[in-house]
Amino acid sequence: MNLEYFIAKRLITAKDYKSSISAPIIKIAISAIAIGIIMMMVSVATGIGLQKKIRDKVSAFNGQIIISNYDNNNSEVTTVPISKEQDFYPNFKSVPEVSHIQAVASKAGIIRIENAFEGIVFKGVGADYDWNNIKEYIVEGKLPDFAKALNEDVIISRFLADRLNLKIGDQFNTFFIKEEQGKLPNSRRFKIVGIFNSGFQDFDATYIIGDIRHIQRINKWSENQVGAFEIFVKDFNEIKSTGNKIYEITSSNLDTETIVEKYSYIFDWLKLFDFNIVIILGVMILVATINMVVALLVLILERTQMIGILKSMGANNWSVRKIFLYNAFYLILRGLFWGNLIGISILLIQQQFGIIKLNPENYYVNQAPVYLNWIYILLLNLLTVGVCFLVLLIPSYIITKISPVKAIRFD
Repeated sequence: MNLEYFIAKRLITAKDYKSSISAPIIKIAISAIAIGIIMMMVSVATGIGLQKKIRDKVSAFNGQIIISNYDNNNSEVTTVPISKEQDFYPNFKSVPEVSHIQAVASKAGIIRIENAFEGIVFKGVGADYDWNNIKEYIVEGKLPDFAKALNEDVIISRFLADRLNLKIGDQFNTFFIKEEQGKLPNSRRFKIVGIFNSGFQDFDATYIIGDIRHIQRINKWSENQVGAFEIFVKDFNEIKSTGNKIYEITSSNLDTETIVEKYSYIFDWLKLFDFNIVIILGVMILVATINMVVALLVLILERTQMIGILKSMGANNWSVRKIFLYNAFYLILRGLFWGNLIGISILLIQQQFGIIKLNPENYYVNQAPVYLNWIYILLLNLLTVGVCFLVLLIPSYIITKISPVKAIRFD
């Protein structure tokens, strides 16, 4: 064992192969491991980050599970109210997976200014609305306060503000069409206190958010009538099962819909990222293992005489194979060290400064989001080590075929 350790230590020293034939091959193998782990870390961190960011944006403006009246026909605009006097409101105690519930209502309208107009959906919210979900998207101004008296404060998207040439403090008229034919539209004057930019064109071009009591008055609802309930869950991965539980305990005239169902085209698109990540992981590990196999074969051929000497001294095949596997393991660790160092640095820089930008019209975000999870990083490293090490057992088997007599005479 001491002899094996001495030779293994001798093999893995840089001086031993710096000037040898295997030097460039070994450098390529280390580089392949480093580049592979960098690509895998970046693909996983940005892929999961993009999925999470888009999911959070959709949730912020819609909730994660929506309870509405069947008569609304899944419309963005609520025409048939729901009573707030429900067993699940204001606290959804019967389903522990629910973290928050809030009452909302929406109504279509037209913003009219002196020289332009835009069709919008006015989303009314109340004192129970959780602003923390959209706080990060506020780029200018402040959040309104609807906990007290009815007010005209609203937040509007950067997209609509630019198109209408509006800014913080400006006031504008909004006209709401009545459901009854022949009735003149209702007019409300609102004041902009905040501007948001979600990067999600579907929402930015549509919604303004204000006091729900405006919709209640326009629709002649009582203060206990709302358009829908938005629910947030503790674990988004369990949203389907939680949605089923909520559906089972709500009355038969109420419909329950998850945002995965409502925006199926978005979430189906996001699922493609899982497939892309798997493909990238497979390709990178394949490239790394091929390079390591080549490096190990070169080392074995370069030290054929040494293998013959060790066998002639009584070393068995497995003992000699372990020497080269130790060496390969050392090279893998070197590649992983540099790969992790560079990869984590790239991800931290992107996370802090957002250097890589994306087109929000295609990706729903302004910059490549990064989700750093140390468990994922550890698993990627273990996967790389495990796969490479198992594959390297195959070329190391060549050692068992080397004859000591022929190997000692090998030149």
